[in-house]
Amino acid sequence: MSEPVVYDRNPAELELEAGEYWWCTCGRSMTQPFCDGSHEGTDMEPMSIVIEEKTTVWLCNCKHTQDKPFCDGSHNNLPDDIF
Repeated sequence: MSEPVVYDRNPAELELEAGEYWWCTCGRSMTQPFCDGSHEGTDMEPMSIVIEEKTTVWLCNCKHTQDKPFCDGSHNNLPDDIF
């Protein structure tokens, strides 16, 4: 299985409207934290997020969270040379 690329140590704080979004799991997207199709050629797929009402979220940019797609602080446990 492919390993994700760490995009950033810090999560993306976003105010999202109700709707469906596709969170990038591979870290290669140029439209982080959302998918732009850059995962093609890997065994990774984006993750659907359904937001029921306008809300603020913190989406993981290090791609190592255990609470996908939300930041759980896992970036604090990654070695500095991964960034």
